[in-house]
Amino acid sequence: MKVYIVGTGADGKITLTKEAEKAIENAGLLIGAERMLKPFSRSGKELYVTYRPQDIANKLDSCKYDAAAVLMSGDCGFFSGAKKLLPLISSHDVRIISGISSVSYFCSRLGLSYEDMKFVTLHGKKSNIAVNVMLNERCFFLLGGEVTAAEVCRKLCLFGLSDVNVYIGTDLGYKSETVMTGKAGGFLDAETGGLSVMITENSSALRCIPSGIDDERFIRRSVPMTKSEVRCIAVSKLGICRDSVVWDIGCGTGSVSVEAAYRCPDGRVFSFDKNPEAVELTEENARIHGCDNIIVKEGNCPGALADADAPDKVFIGGSSGDMSGIFEAVFAKNPSADIVVTAVSLETLQDSVSCFERYGTAPEILQIAAARTKKLGTHTMLQAQNPVFIICGRLS
Repeated sequence: MKVYIVGTGADGKITLTKEAEKAIENAGLLIGAERMLKPFSRSGKELYVTYRPQDIANKLDSCKYDAAAVLMSGDCGFFSGAKKLLPLISSHDVRIISGISSVSYFCSRLGLSYEDMKFVTLHGKKSNIAVNVMLNERCFFLLGGEVTAAEVCRKLCLFGLSDVNVYIGTDLGYKSETVMTGKAGGFLDAETGGLSVMITENSSALRCIPSGIDDERFIRRSVPMTKSEVRCIAVSKLGICRDSVVWDIGCGTGSVSVEAAYRCPDGRVFSFDKNPEAVELTEENARIHGCDNIIVKEGNCPGALADADAPDKVFIGGSSGDMSGIFEAVFAKNPSADIVVTAVSLETLQDSVSCFERYGTAPEILQIAAARTKKLGTHTMLQAQNPVFIICGRLS
């Protein structure tokens, strides 16, 4: 059977392309959400209301028409249900007909180019907001479910981004269409419908991923911190991907968590520490640096690790004497995780090497002893930092 997957554009009718109109005209059966099918209620065709991929596939398998059309909102290639549906209907003769996406429609209304935008969907799932705005001059958010424009603006303000420009579009293409523009701080109580999108414009967005951030940029108080030189090497050795799940064990001030968070804007960083002050500082530093993808948990490790998502990358800056238990917990979650340990004592070095050999392979071991300049009168002296071992490896 011929199956057309049709992107119906913004409103489902007026923004249909000629190709889409022809496909719908040729189909004996139309499938889609109620909103998608409403414009065709008097077409005389069989209408089947569902948006669930498996239900759609089952209906198509039992269909006796020569052709059917599955109607998808917007464009089939932009956060569309077509992605999950296609593997289920591979036995049919499938043709995808693209439509006008919400991003192209909204940007045309605003006169904005969108080739440099970061696209983030908040429809039906939780995604990172502030960290993406920090890293990109422009972001396009596809809103939906419980995540409203007001909720996004409140998150931005919480992470120090209240002055970011925002553009909010609701019911695009319909008679009730509204467009609002202003600063994020001005829309904390904005009321928008379920069909909303939002663009952020951050002229102060970071132009590179920060590495070895100056120690002075973190609130520290009396909590230990991984210094910038060590942090720079340790984080680079983890090889963090954009969607990695990272564990920072013994997070202290959260300096490693912040640098890791910038590297996984589509992932998560779980930060652990038994010290309540360290937990508080990590949360505060995460807000200062705009990293809403950092989740901080208080408790002793490995016990506190039990409920966290399985990690791809693990940094151990403090083990509280239970290195073996931590390695065991990581191995149970992901037996191929990458781990980096920092140690200032020979005993911790030996513990970590033994753990790597037990759960993986012989690790790479670095030892760095950095020195910073300090002005004393008319002379510039070198002030040595504590030597640190960096132990890197992968479990297997």
